[in-house]
Amino acid sequence: MHPTLAKGNAAVITGAASGIGLAAAQYLARLGMRICLADIGSDRLAQARAQIIASGASEGDVIVQETDVGDPAALSILADTAYAAFGTVHVLMNNAGMQPGSSIFDAEANWDRIIAVNMFGVIRGAQIFAPRMIAGGAAGLIINTGSKQGITTPPGDPAYNLSKAGVKVFTEALQHHLRNIPDAKVEARLFIPGYVHTPLTAHGRTEKPPGAWTPEQTVDFLFTSIERGDFYILCPDNEVDRRTDEKRILWAAGDIAENRPPLSRWHPDYAEPFKKWLQA
Repeated sequence: MHPTLAKGNAAVITGAASGIGLAAAQYLARLGMRICLADIGSDRLAQARAQIIASGASEGDVIVQETDVGDPAALSILADTAYAAFGTVHVLMNNAGMQPGSSIFDAEANWDRIIAVNMFGVIRGAQIFAPRMIAGGAAGLIINTGSKQGITTPPGDPAYNLSKAGVKVFTEALQHHLRNIPDAKVEARLFIPGYVHTPLTAHGRTEKPPGAWTPEQTVDFLFTSIERGDFYILCPDNEVDRRTDEKRILWAAGDIAENRPPLSRWHPDYAEPFKKWLQA
């Protein structure tokens, strides 16, 4: 197991009141770690905390902090709260996100909010926590939740795609920077879930679709990949296996290398060649 994932160590998780964030908190609590749950909605946080305690965690080992990750001041308060409670932070999981839908000309007027939460919430979170984690001298792990849509950027939700593409670029740059700091023991990972049944994707549906993984399956894959040393944690699901993901990613990169039209996978002149290439 990664040295940060040890009994008594402390983790801060944003977007922790439900879905993947809550599943990650439950996973780490079972290891005996102390957890700071961050999200919006005090009632939701209280319910999440109660679930974790009911599963066997000590009340003193699970704290909550209502946090809007789109507000840098709130992230600073989150860091101060976690350090005051635990003395240190070993794991930061920048997981909070939103996907209300978007259009290229922002008819919904929500681009600023999507980018503030999905991208700058991750960037500012790492910028606020990482220096303190490095200064502490202990092993540290920063997990940033990205998306396959930030890599293959399918049409239909440009603001979300842009925000998650930014998370990918930032996390790569963060890991490069961390590994070049002498004596630093803090690392970064890019977490790329597949289709997961969470409140973000359910759109009011309570029953898990057959193609989706549960948050618990996804979190198990996450921490198994971390133990293996992976940086890019590319999760499959019940619809898409890893080989299909790999070929979709390679095709997207090929648009530049082969000078095809952007998003050629959805272009009428290239849609059929893509399908044949995918099946080959």
